[in-house]
Amino acid sequence: MSDITVTLPDGSELSVPEGATLEDVAYEIGPGLGKDTVAGKINGELVDKATPVSDGDDVVIVTEGSEEYLDVLRHSAAHVFAQALQRLYPEAKLTIGPWTDDGFYYDVTNVDLDADDLEEIEAEMQNVVEADLDIERVEKDRETALEQYADNEYKREILETEAAGEDPVSFYQQGEFEDLCRGPHVASTGEIGAFKLLNISSAYWRGDEENDTLTRVYGTAFPSQSDLEEYLEMREEAKERDHRKLGQELELFSIDETTGPGLPLYHPNGKRILDELADYAKQLNLDAGYDPVETPHLFRTELWKKSGHYDNYVDDMFLLDVNDEEYGLKPMNCPGHATIFDQKSWSYRDLPVRYFEDGKVYRKEQRGELSGLSRVWAFTIDDGHLFVRPDQIEAEINLIIDSILEVFDTFELDAEVALATRPEKSVGSDEIWEQAESQLRSVLDSSGIDYGIEAGDGAFYGPKIDFAFKDALGRKWDGPTVQLDFNMPERFELTYTGEDNEEHRPVMIHRALYGSYERFFMVLIEHFDGKFPFWLAPEQVRILPISDDQLGYAHRVKNELDDYRVTVEDRSWTLGRKIREAQEDRVPYMLVLGGNEEAAGTISVRDRKEREAQDVELDDFRSHLDDEYAEKRTEPDFLA
Repeated sequence: MSDITVTLPDGSELSVPEGATLEDVAYEIGPGLGKDTVAGKINGELVDKATPVSDGDDVVIVTEGSEEYLDVLRHSAAHVFAQALQRLYPEAKLTIGPWTDDGFYYDVTNVDLDADDLEEIEAEMQNVVEADLDIERVEKDRETALEQYADNEYKREILETEAAGEDPVSFYQQGEFEDLCRGPHVASTGEIGAFKLLNISSAYWRGDEENDTLTRVYGTAFPSQSDLEEYLEMREEAKERDHRKLGQELELFSIDETTGPGLPLYHPNGKRILDELADYAKQLNLDAGYDPVETPHLFRTELWKKSGHYDNYVDDMFLLDVNDEEYGLKPMNCPGHATIFDQKSWSYRDLPVRYFEDGKVYRKEQRGELSGLSRVWAFTIDDGHLFVRPDQIEAEINLIIDSILEVFDTFELDAEVALATRPEKSVGSDEIWEQAESQLRSVLDSSGIDYGIEAGDGAFYGPKIDFAFKDALGRKWDGPTVQLDFNMPERFELTYTGEDNEEHRPVMIHRALYGSYERFFMVLIEHFDGKFPFWLAPEQVRILPISDDQLGYAHRVKNELDDYRVTVEDRSWTLGRKIREAQEDRVPYMLVLGGNEEAAGTISVRDRKEREAQDVELDDFRSHLDDEYAEKRTEPDFLA
């Protein structure tokens, strides 16, 4: 038997016998690691430790100390839920039960559940955990598996689709319970230190609203009770920060059933914030040498066929019949930008050509998946497309990454980075994809950025570098992206004249600094708990006259601060009520004006952290606001 070579996380290579499993690889590294192995990752995919490795695979060993261990634990907790459910409700029909970023869920049918049932199911789950049942992987031939699920059309469909080429197929057993599953799982149910069922909702089978409606039970699990309690506290805080709740309270946006689902309406407060974000992104683009362009909201579908979107994205597009011609609302801005580039002759000296556009796009998500600003039908991408020579790729991507990291720094958000590789549904040759992935990997390696691999999560036209935002609560949200595209220039037959006077094909780079305004706005609302930095806040200063006698002075002060968003509270309320209202509205600064302030021509300053200063010169305060705005500080700090 010949040896094969796998690559370890530190870049070193290891030779193992052909047919070796992940666990074998771990033992080859060291007996201690082999004994501690729970699961592993092959080319970025989390798999069972019994999975064979192939020549050239990137391999990661997962132990209890690994970040991925929590995913494995939660997957096992989903099976514990399913076992407990079937003990209590034998008629329940199981479908799928994956882990998620926050825990797990299991979709079931043929059983009527509500929130009142969760406590009883949790109690039975605890019995399963305390029994410390071994979780064992077993294999069955395809026919046996199909016969076993003769009465479960959902499991049969899985066998006939995702597992169509597998024979035998894998099951996991714990006590009397077994489930069709690829794994991975922990060794026994007793490893699940703490768990909680969170809520119940409905879900469509396969996420398709044309399919059956199922009952989805959400839960979470941790190695210890203290970890669970910390998570539950964070979850309660997240409810208070929910952007849908704050969006209504602070009059930022609304989504009305009359106007349509997934179609946000931005109120004046929300629009002011979006305008500031757009101005910031515009300045970053102009400083980086981008030219502004604008494209319409819809195009003839001939464009989408030319770009490849029609074949690969048509199910997610809104299509219209206009005078017997088919048009499509644009799901992406790139074909329009490619068309603009194509309408001029270019020399190698002209490249790179950089376009940017805040382009509204439309994607037909399933209605059941729409949620606030995080998943909508209409959203705006701060889009940029570059047309570059092959020798310019690395330098341009490094400049893009610099701009993206500046955005993270400005908003004090942490970044998590991943390389997303070729998906199953894609266009272009193997050679083009290998070249594109290799170049992105090279840029990341040379930059020193820590990154993971998202196997199969690339765009249909090219691989990408994804940046996820980590907010104040440690949650991750999809954010900026950099995508390398050798395919669209080919499909559009884009060219430039090289130094040799021959025609050459440019490379197209897609990038966004925020990702989309909608999702980024959502992240900021929740990250800042509605307490936006001064430069972003829809209302930056509120003037609070102690009595109506100071209204004239209040308006004179407002006029002196007319570069900023300043209001005068002119309702006949007590000062205490005026302050409470401004605090609830999360206004960064309040100016309290009484007779003494008017007589001295000064102001008293109060911030939303309840810090105060008296006898402040207005010029000093205005000068501070200029600095705070220019430096885009995240907290009001005049009184720091």
